[in-house]
Amino acid sequence: MRSDLELLKDVTEELKFEPSVDEKEIGVGVKSGVVTLTGNVPSFAEKFAAERAVERVSGVRAVADDLQVKLRPANSRSDTDVALAAVNVLKWDMEVPDDKIKVKVVNGWVTLEGHAEWHFQKAAAERAVRFLTGVKGVTSLIAISPKVSPTDVMKRIEDAIKRSAELDAKRVFVEAEGSKVTLRGTVRSWAERDEAERAAWAVRGVSDVEDRITISA
Repeated sequence: MRSDLELLKDVTEELKFEPSVDEKEIGVGVKSGVVTLTGNVPSFAEKFAAERAVERVSGVRAVADDLQVKLRPANSRSDTDVALAAVNVLKWDMEVPDDKIKVKVVNGWVTLEGHAEWHFQKAAAERAVRFLTGVKGVTSLIAISPKVSPTDVMKRIEDAIKRSAELDAKRVFVEAEGSKVTLRGTVRSWAERDEAERAAWAVRGVSDVEDRITISA
């Protein structure tokens, strides 16, 4: 088991390594494998990148992201401007069913609502607005709504996990109820946990994934 001091060192180095993050503005705390990030960052994109960087570090069991987005004056935009930019960027993204998604902006926080047939379409919409100037946060309420057989969903996910070179399929268990999927088991790293979740979301008809996989100490 890696010590908190070792994790602190590696997390700090990974934040320094990530070019889209200014690590000097970010405080890092580690307790029992749980990493807490504090401080202010100038954009939601940087907040997101910092969290992803921490998750890449081996031994991290959870991340508490307490970073606050404090826009620089030059990057401040009215809610109307942010909303217009969001609508336009969704229209330009080929993966986004923009005619099925609505945008709401309050104090720089973007909320996406509507429906999609695939999770990658929902993820594409979130990604598109994440990097817009003036965005302080993103909440996605986009629902995935095709009708599918739970047995078929479960088998497709299990097969995808077996094909993955990054996962030990014997340590991950899949349950399906309607279009909702629950993942259980134990893996060796956050990257493996993400890979299992990615395999679940990649199956047509999955509307919700509850990831209960734990990371071994």
